[in-house]
Amino acid sequence: ALVSARMAANVGEEEATVSLVDVLEEDEELENEASAVLGGSDSEKCSYPEGYVKRQALYACNTCTPKGGEPAGICLACSYKCHEGHDLFELYTKRNFRCDCGNDKFGEMECKLFADKEKVNSGNKYSHNFFGLYCTCDRPYPDPEDEVPDEMIQCIVCEDWFHGRHLGCVVPDCVELQEMICESCMNKTPFLWNYAAHIAVPPMTKVSPCKGEEDVKVEVENDEEEKKIKNENPRKMILTIYTGREESEEPEGSSEKGSCSGCRLREMKASGRSRTLQGAVFWLSAWRTKLCTCSDCKVLYTDAGVSFLMDEMDTVLAYENKGKSTMQAEQAGGAEGRDPLMSALNNLNRVQQLEIIHEYNDMKTELKDYLQRFAAEGKVVTPEDIRHFFEQQQSRKRRRANAGQYYCS
Repeated sequence: ALVSARMAANVGEEEATVSLVDVLEEDEELENEASAVLGGSDSEKCSYPEGYVKRQALYACNTCTPKGGEPAGICLACSYKCHEGHDLFELYTKRNFRCDCGNDKFGEMECKLFADKEKVNSGNKYSHNFFGLYCTCDRPYPDPEDEVPDEMIQCIVCEDWFHGRHLGCVVPDCVELQEMICESCMNKTPFLWNYAAHIAVPPMTKVSPCKGEEDVKVEVENDEEEKKIKNENPRKMILTIYTGREESEEPEGSSEKGSCSGCRLREMKASGRSRTLQGAVFWLSAWRTKLCTCSDCKVLYTDAGVSFLMDEMDTVLAYENKGKSTMQAEQAGGAEGRDPLMSALNNLNRVQQLEIIHEYNDMKTELKDYLQRFAAEGKVVTPEDIRHFFEQQQSRKRRRANAGQYYCS
């Protein structure tokens, strides 16, 4: 069904199609992303006993805590065990959160995995995300009333999600980018604008505000710098933006973190370099290592509530890499029994195992031969073709089953 849905989609009276390779690659990418997010959280145990978890996958239950009530978040395991079949909002990951499942926000409901919870988690932070609303436009995602295709990007400070067209700038097309801070959070931590002038992607464009953005106005900033960057190769461009120096230049003094002779932030302010104080800011990978960690700046981060910026392991990327490592370790360390298919096969005798493997290989060969005919004739595979193939498989299976019935005379 998934293949059929993605292989053909009706657009008016025309049928938009993609190749089977595209479908498989997209599914693999989504699977890897899901594994990275969920792999860092425990799917069997409620995370409540761990306290305010540094980062974890979270959900909100619209069935138990609908809009108008108290916002609440639940961990991965509780979404499976306590809220199965409920209307859930997937919140991706959030930092420093303790599972609410079964506390006072849920009325008479008790957590099936860990019932002994305090009435409320006073350290949790909530937003409109917990009611399935996102961005400055305060809309759901996906939005049935929004006909504009647009990706959503998460701010690393407030952890809200924003439509690309509502960020006050055009999203840079650069694989080196890892994190984004929305304009609102930048204004709440104004000292970050000084860093943005030195170690963030320079502002290139400006777009219209989130409501009534039919006309997109583009305005080029720093024209001379943009022309210079365009003439550089990609690696040199990234280095120049990231470090503020050319590749051949030697850094002044030691650049090791924590070993500066003075305050980096003070030096940046004194340089006189600035940028337009508007729009979201996109940061290059490892930008946090460029932040000053002197005693004065540490107090500044703490007072602004962004001390997590000094923690390189706070990033979603670090969390995803941990999830990937966990999944790979399980697969390499005899996790065969955890795979549903392998678990089912292990419960069968040797004859049944061979029969299933034989049937699977037959189906794989037949499907390959079936699709090769379309490729040879240059035809597009439609959902009807896929359904027809499996209907044929079911028909053959029934004929084989009937042929195998013998009766004593």
